[in-house]
Amino acid sequence: MAKRDYYDVLGIARGASADEIKKAYRTKAKELHPDRNADNPDAEAQFKEANEAYEVLKDAEKKAAYDRFGHAAFEGGMGGGGGRPGGFGGNQGDFASAFSDVFDDLFGDFMGGRGGGRGRAARGADLRYNLRVSLEEAYSGLQKTINVPTSVSCSSCSGSGAEGGAEPQTCPTCSGMGKVRAQQGFFTVERTCPTCGGLGQIIKNPCKACAGQGRVHKDRALSVNIPAGVETGTRIRLAGEGEAGMRGGPSGDLYIFIEVTKHDLFERENTNLFCRVPVSMTTAALGGDIEVPTIDGGRSRVKIPAGSQSGRQMRLRSKGMPALRGGPAGDMFIELAVETPVNLTSRQKDLLREFEALSEDNNPESKSFFSSVKTFWDSMKG
Repeated sequence: MAKRDYYDVLGIARGASADEIKKAYRTKAKELHPDRNADNPDAEAQFKEANEAYEVLKDAEKKAAYDRFGHAAFEGGMGGGGGRPGGFGGNQGDFASAFSDVFDDLFGDFMGGRGGGRGRAARGADLRYNLRVSLEEAYSGLQKTINVPTSVSCSSCSGSGAEGGAEPQTCPTCSGMGKVRAQQGFFTVERTCPTCGGLGQIIKNPCKACAGQGRVHKDRALSVNIPAGVETGTRIRLAGEGEAGMRGGPSGDLYIFIEVTKHDLFERENTNLFCRVPVSMTTAALGGDIEVPTIDGGRSRVKIPAGSQSGRQMRLRSKGMPALRGGPAGDMFIELAVETPVNLTSRQKDLLREFEALSEDNNPESKSFFSSVKTFWDSMKG
């Protein structure tokens, strides 16, 4: 029985492009695959026929020979394989290769796009930038310009990697798939194409400015909006501001990690602020008013109750940090630190001794403590 014309087998016209041949074959292979045609006894033979046609027409040299001599180009030893195109001793390898192609088409999207690298450029890497801000800047928020060392698209070749902006060419090793397959028994082993590195394309005349990478290293100034309420560990993502992709691929992202520096006056805990304020012994004893700073640069007057002790806290509502994602602002807590006077004059010492003599009932905490100490010692003696 005479062989059918390979173009008729795939249902395409002579002069069809490589993409048209491949598309027609994949459509035919999926349609005729034996696993999908259990009730059609001729499906396997037709599948192998389509595969044989594709093995010839996808190869530029074999296709040229077939266009000139027809099937005779592969008879009488011309094909090197007993009448089978491409020098195969049988159809087992062709079948496995075709099955792998069909599997890619049927399940490639589901499995994460195994279909190869045609037209696919490498995405640029994500970048990290550590940014220090003061507590005041974290309180109010700010617009800040940063210089990021990164890779940007090459202006000489418009990111294509080719001199003069020429289009990259399909890799001849993998036919644009980005992967090559090797037959090992019944199994097909797939690996990244060594010629194009998985891109599916090669640059015949690389751009001199970027050596064919499509990108160059450069410091780039970026204006960053730091929202009010950020704290150490806050991460800000700038989509597409990372490293440029290779040969026109998409850019990565830039992640800015915030570190809020230590403040001389305030300590922060989430949205609350704490400020330790020294007060004199007389103010703590008699009471009075003091002024304390607030993070917005203002002042607040605080009334100190008479008899206040060190460590006493007072709250200033809504005087803390703003919430990063909305909500009420935090509070500010004043912690009193009663100071003991130093460098006393003789007159001051005499007055304090006189005061001490009159203060037997004015120190309730001391009285309670030493009463407990006496009880402890007595119990130890017993």
